[in-house]
Amino acid sequence: MKKKLISVLLSAAMATTMLAGCGSTAADTGAAPAETKATEEKTEAADTEAETDTKEAAATGEGKVYYLNFKPEQADDWVDLAAEYTAETGVPVTVVTAASGTYESTLKSEMAKTEAPTLFQVNGPVGLASWKDYCYDLKDSEVYKNVLSDDYVLKDGDAVQGIAYVIETYGLIYNKALLNDYFALDDAEIKSIDELNNFEALKKVADGIQAHKDDLGVEGAFASAGFDSSSDWRFKTHLANLPLYYEYKADGITSSPAIKGTYLDNYKQIFDLYITDSTCDPALLSGKTGEDAASEFALGEAVFYQNGTWAYNDIKDNEVADEDLGMLPIYIGAEGEENQGLCTGSENYWCVNKNADPADIQATLDFMEWVVTSDTGRDALANTMGFVTPFKTFEDGYQSQNPLVLANDEYTKAGKTPVSWNFTTMPSEEWKNGVGSALLEYAQGTGDWDAVVTAFVDGWKTEYDAAHAE
Repeated sequence: MKKKLISVLLSAAMATTMLAGCGSTAADTGAAPAETKATEEKTEAADTEAETDTKEAAATGEGKVYYLNFKPEQADDWVDLAAEYTAETGVPVTVVTAASGTYESTLKSEMAKTEAPTLFQVNGPVGLASWKDYCYDLKDSEVYKNVLSDDYVLKDGDAVQGIAYVIETYGLIYNKALLNDYFALDDAEIKSIDELNNFEALKKVADGIQAHKDDLGVEGAFASAGFDSSSDWRFKTHLANLPLYYEYKADGITSSPAIKGTYLDNYKQIFDLYITDSTCDPALLSGKTGEDAASEFALGEAVFYQNGTWAYNDIKDNEVADEDLGMLPIYIGAEGEENQGLCTGSENYWCVNKNADPADIQATLDFMEWVVTSDTGRDALANTMGFVTPFKTFEDGYQSQNPLVLANDEYTKAGKTPVSWNFTTMPSEEWKNGVGSALLEYAQGTGDWDAVVTAFVDGWKTEYDAAHAE
């Protein structure tokens, strides 16, 4: 089975602690209004000087790029693309990919070095809050001029501090051939994909597959819900987005300092399904990895696999043909979910390190422009990496043919409502870890669901208050 390297030029010994935060505002430090104004004027002047230095550096043709990549599944692809850019321009481009689940701690470590990343990523507003003092204003950059709309941009006032470079979708990836085999069973309670549009139907299908797993030649309905760091984010972050989405939707909000847990019973029933109708005994989940789950699905051992469009590279060229790849919404039993689409959004925003050498900043801006405008760059993002991008330059023949992307297109054309990525408002990595630990204890039978509720609800307020303490 073909496997992608998950780390490039990165020591396995890097720390995995979460960044508590970098930089503070005048409000955080308690500065008086006059001091605040003076600080803002000084910062503005420094930014203007930095922009001038960067423009002057452009004329020298010097500079280098260091990209700290967030996405392990595209590690090799970015290294290859960087090499092509260097061959074409002579500009050195180093790509380092953080191991899964360690990006924030890796970024903190790398930013402390003399040769710090010139190009890095934040996952949304919460991530930007920690790193905004490091972000170069991209408002005059060519890459920003090519963004379809400010819906794909992170701003601090008028400053453009982050630009999404990929729009992604996740849900329940499924094997159409195996699912059709289930539909054909005499005692199948659900007979077609059209009937599979809510949690009740999903449970009937999963239970039926599990009961007939020997007849169907599978190990279980769902690939293993592993809680190794390469896999646990699928449940403590992506799956946790569903109860968060429905609570925000019911309350008419887009973020909150406190969570009520209105839909945590729904969270429980979908998680229960994952760990009972599975290829794996729940007692083994602590050691199961993301690679295990991808392999189980790719080899036809599981019918369902919670993951996203980015997982295509780990699945393709194995036992599941492209034409047999589909993706269902994650149904949790919420009212009206029959009209629900897939979970669509971005947590991948490019930021340029304003503290880098001006020549390196300009080299980085040039590299970003090349990635989104050149034939080589666009082909790599759309076809090699399988990305849907938010740039105008990809409208002329550079649309991804990733079958999981096309599955999302079908839901969009059918008028289904996509589920927004609200997990970018989760207060901290520590909150996610607390939820993940409680989920694992529950799955293994060494903890109860009340501990998950406590981690979700009480943990949210604790972490939010800590992040916003003056």
